[in-house]
Amino acid sequence: MTYEGSIYRPPSEAYSLIIQVTIGCSHNECTFCEAFKAKKFRVRPFESVLEDLREARRYYRHVERIFFADGDAMCLSTEALLCLLGAVKDIFPECSRVGVYSRATQILNKSMQDLMRLQQAGLGIVYIGAESGSNEVLKRVKKGETAEDIIKAVQKAESAAIKTSVTFVLGLGSKELMAEHAVKTGEMISKMGASYVGLLTLILTPEAPLYADAQSGDFLLISPGESIDELEIILEHTNCFKQTVLRSNHASNWLALKGTLPQDRDRMLGEIRAAKADVSKLRSGFMRGL
Repeated sequence: MTYEGSIYRPPSEAYSLIIQVTIGCSHNECTFCEAFKAKKFRVRPFESVLEDLREARRYYRHVERIFFADGDAMCLSTEALLCLLGAVKDIFPECSRVGVYSRATQILNKSMQDLMRLQQAGLGIVYIGAESGSNEVLKRVKKGETAEDIIKAVQKAESAAIKTSVTFVLGLGSKELMAEHAVKTGEMISKMGASYVGLLTLILTPEAPLYADAQSGDFLLISPGESIDELEIILEHTNCFKQTVLRSNHASNWLALKGTLPQDRDRMLGEIRAAKADVSKLRSGFMRGL
């Protein structure tokens, strides 16, 4: 199978077959993200992807899930995605779910009928990087989408029976916009009705444009304690209207949390407050990573 450059996938796709259908990210301007900066975006030819699927079939007897990389496979046309999903069904009839990364824009650009066709063809989940519920934060990190765009996209995909997994980044508002970032993120989680929400913590690498701002002091990184404060504020401002699985147990996080909103909200807030009272409950710095 052919892979170009570093390959990124969601934690929940750890045991999935990864098939690269695009190279890089169609947007690739977010200042906090270094993942695809070294790649020029393009779509791989269908025949090349098909050959990868056939080669994988020769190696693997049973494939339960497949993930279409790279950063924004949902940017493909509906017909192109249907061809890929059809190939998966032909070659891996046992596959129960195909997942993709998607920008909100790509979901909004597709009709409800197209989304339903994709779901029926096997697209089971889309992973969306919301990053923040604050439009000011999103503007500063050059996300190219608004909180309202992302909320509408999540609701649209969920209405088409495609599950959504949405990630937010603790610390992305810096010290300056920490409170706004946290409050608006909690409110956004409440409004959008995603199946899954993941909270990560900002870790900058030299390849990310925001790294230089952090080094110069133009972007002020929050402390571990402030990260926990931010987590607390986010949960205090959630009031979900449907069940949402929440995870804050990524390797980047100082405190591992998991539960389902709204029923586990108070229990998780209790764990946060216990950690604030006893910092030994936090992960040590060397245990964290990307």
